[in-house]
Amino acid sequence: MDLDIDHLRQWIGREETATELVTRSLVQRFNATLDREGDTAPGAIAPLMLHLCLASGAVPTSRLGEDGHSARGGFLPPVPLPRRMWAGGALEFRGELRIGETMARRSVVRDVVAKSGRSGVLCFVTVEHEVTGDGKPVLSERQDIVYRADEPPRPVAVRPPAAPAGAHQRAVALSSALLFRYSALTFNSHRIHYDVPYVRDVERYPGLVVHGPLQAMLLVQFAEAIRGARPSHFSFRSLSALFDDADFSLNAAEEGQALRLWTARTGGPIAMEARTEW
Repeated sequence: MDLDIDHLRQWIGREETATELVTRSLVQRFNATLDREGDTAPGAIAPLMLHLCLASGAVPTSRLGEDGHSARGGFLPPVPLPRRMWAGGALEFRGELRIGETMARRSVVRDVVAKSGRSGVLCFVTVEHEVTGDGKPVLSERQDIVYRADEPPRPVAVRPPAAPAGAHQRAVALSSALLFRYSALTFNSHRIHYDVPYVRDVERYPGLVVHGPLQAMLLVQFAEAIRGARPSHFSFRSLSALFDDADFSLNAAEEGQALRLWTARTGGPIAMEARTEW
């Protein structure tokens, strides 16, 4: 498929803003979903990456596409490729978001680029976000979104090696309930995370897909637990998909003052790799 990249690049510079109150009930549901313990009193520090569950676009159900995503156009460019995934990103943490504050997010489309990949034509859209809590800086974030054609993957000449075990490791028990609850927290209606017949028959995946944002959130919270302090920087990228047909692990290795992190299923390749700095 040929992309009218000049047309799509007209979305560069487009902005949108959104706000939402950080409520105790949201944090309670967040903690319940991830089997976390934490203070939920007004003024308490909100869990790291909670901002991903705030101010989600409330698109009417009638305006969703076949895959569950909102119809093309609007803030993001109307890329005509049918498959959309979160490819990676980077965050700089500048402050704390607290329960009872109003989170505000300013988002800007920074770039739109077309490339050729193993599965065909790819289009990368880069979005930057600035997040504040009651007007105080909380974080800056870059999100890399990739769109691809609806084509079966080409055979891989050399299979990637199995991921090593990290010096620090934590097992994650996968379930369809966990994926459903995280989709609900983020108001994410993408069907690859909850609709088994659609995943199997349309997307041709072996199981429900584990959210990229969920993996990223678990990795940075794992790093926070290892060091006992919130990092100042976090970057990550997706290398391969994880499915709900097997549990997976969070892994970390010391790298000077930083931590190198990754997710992987037993015997499988690295699914997401990341790095945290303090």
